[in-house]
Amino acid sequence: MSTDHHAHDDAPDTAESFRTLALLAPGPQHDAVREQIVVAWLPMADRLAGRFRNRGESSEDLCQVAALGLVKAVDRYDPERGNAFESYAVPTITGEIKRHFRDHTWTVHVPRRVQDLRNRVRFAIQDLSQTVPGRRPTTAEIAAQAGLGEEDVLVGLEALQSYTALSLDAELPGGEDGYSLSDTLGAPDPALDTVINRETVKPGIQTLPERDQLILHLRFFGGLTQAAIAEQLGISQMHVSRLISRCCDRLRDQAMHDAA
Repeated sequence: MSTDHHAHDDAPDTAESFRTLALLAPGPQHDAVREQIVVAWLPMADRLAGRFRNRGESSEDLCQVAALGLVKAVDRYDPERGNAFESYAVPTITGEIKRHFRDHTWTVHVPRRVQDLRNRVRFAIQDLSQTVPGRRPTTAEIAAQAGLGEEDVLVGLEALQSYTALSLDAELPGGEDGYSLSDTLGAPDPALDTVINRETVKPGIQTLPERDQLILHLRFFGGLTQAAIAEQLGISQMHVSRLISRCCDRLRDQAMHDAA
């Protein structure tokens, strides 16, 4: 009596083949019977793969993953336990496909909990789209439908937008031709180093004599030449040069001392 109770047209009667396979030792004959069983059940594997279409993976890739799950199910199935092969194979194949999505299709790895929240939120939105047409369901509605807290729903919604990464070279919608995401990114600002340097020497400058502070201000903030500063203060240009060098050495030594 066959142990395969068929729920679908693509579920062939392979009970006898499995019993034969269980009796065969590894070798060409064993491999031939195994291949016959796999080929017979491939339509079912393809059907299961079809349940996961439109999720960012090609149908061909999903069918290959489903076929891998089918092979695992055939190798692990024990007809002596009396269970129909289909009831054993379906969760095995489905699990293989879900594992593929979890491990290979996320561009950026996220925790398993976040992936699960994403799926629950997505299914809830799909269900609500039938009852609240014409608008996006609210966070509270999604939470009630999915049996989640609103904070978890927000995490799931964020994960929905993070399934794949956007290339920096991708053109932005509504922008000029060739205007990409990378064009919107900032670059290191060299003025930041200047700000740090200014803040570092500021305490030291405040301890300098008033005339030395004025000379530094005119030279480095006013943009005056040493000759112009000398003329304005009524001293020689050489004196201005020596004062600037002495002040800079003093500020440098103090900054190094403070850093140490």
